[in-house]
Amino acid sequence: MKVIHKAYKFRIYPNKEEKILIHKHFGCVRFIYNWALDLSNKSYQVDNKRLKRFDLQAKLPAMKKSEETSWLKEVNSLSLQATLKHLDNGFSRFFTKKGGYPKFKSKHDNHKSFEIPANTIIDIKNKRISIPKFKQGIKARLHRTIPKKGVIKTSTVSINPYGQYFISILVEEPIKEKKYKKPTMKKSIGIDLGIKDFATLSNGEKRENPKYLKNNLKKLKKEQRKLSKKQKGSNNRNKQRIKVAKLHYKISNMRNDFLHKLTSKLVSENQAKNHNLAQAISDVSWSKFNTLLEYKSEWNSVHILRIGRFEPSSKMCSCGVINKDLKLSDRIWTCSSCGANHDRDILASQNIQKFAIQAYKNKIGQGLSTLKPVESKSLDPLRSRKPILQA
Repeated sequence: MKVIHKAYKFRIYPNKEEKILIHKHFGCVRFIYNWALDLSNKSYQVDNKRLKRFDLQAKLPAMKKSEETSWLKEVNSLSLQATLKHLDNGFSRFFTKKGGYPKFKSKHDNHKSFEIPANTIIDIKNKRISIPKFKQGIKARLHRTIPKKGVIKTSTVSINPYGQYFISILVEEPIKEKKYKKPTMKKSIGIDLGIKDFATLSNGEKRENPKYLKNNLKKLKKEQRKLSKKQKGSNNRNKQRIKVAKLHYKISNMRNDFLHKLTSKLVSENQAKNHNLAQAISDVSWSKFNTLLEYKSEWNSVHILRIGRFEPSSKMCSCGVINKDLKLSDRIWTCSSCGANHDRDILASQNIQKFAIQAYKNKIGQGLSTLKPVESKSLDPLRSRKPILQA
């Protein structure tokens, strides 16, 4: 059996008392994070020594007994320990050059959250989710069912910029492991990511780029101008801020819905995907598309084969001739050798498919018959310049 991790996100509807307690958790978690970061900075400056997570964690009981910080007892102690773990992970990423130096958290941050490492109980009958310090359970919209064999690992309570509360539950699920089948031209599809068309497939199909941000930009600018004219600290400004946040959230949801539907369709219909990586652009969401495709392919034991971004995918005719004079504005071109007419994007996706399958066969021919499943951390679309083969 294969084990995967899935996150189930539910909208929760806390009452007034529960909202107060949730915000106390937000505040305490932020306080402990900033306190630990400050202490770590001082220790490194004075002793050139990095404080470990458990060194900091050992100080928490004394802080709860102190009059100045006795209010820390009101929240779940495991949530305080979890934020120390996140800080420790942040330092680890920094020292291994995988991330920036940890920054202090502001109370004005619109994205607040706290983690519950254990003891999350879902009451389907009463539609409530219970976590430590919330024994009666918080009312929730349980629109999805967690598998019976799934084991709840952690939960994260959060609030979005305009006041909606959510809980994201990480579940460890056993699934029947499928064998990876060898990719072939018949059972694979090439994908060329672009700006005009989001994705062009080697079967000739094109998926238009929805451009949700661009289409809503006029309305967004109008609402942001209104916000800039409101007096700081006023109720009217807060109301307008919520309007702007709702519009951003709507755009984000539409984009995510499009990406999830497209990636699910591609994974379910093919045994292999072939990608030409290019510069990430926020409204096009290539990076998010790749992330979704990677983990869904891994769940379904589907290969992802990748080629380098500098391969002549759109310039090489099916006869082998490369059109070196092809400009970016030339969307359709004719081969000077065989006279074939090409749609640049469709040709690119077809060549991507050929290049990737050939590279896979070459690897097998070299004796590399056992290829690891795709790992998302190695597939950074901004850093991948060399030809990459993942399966």
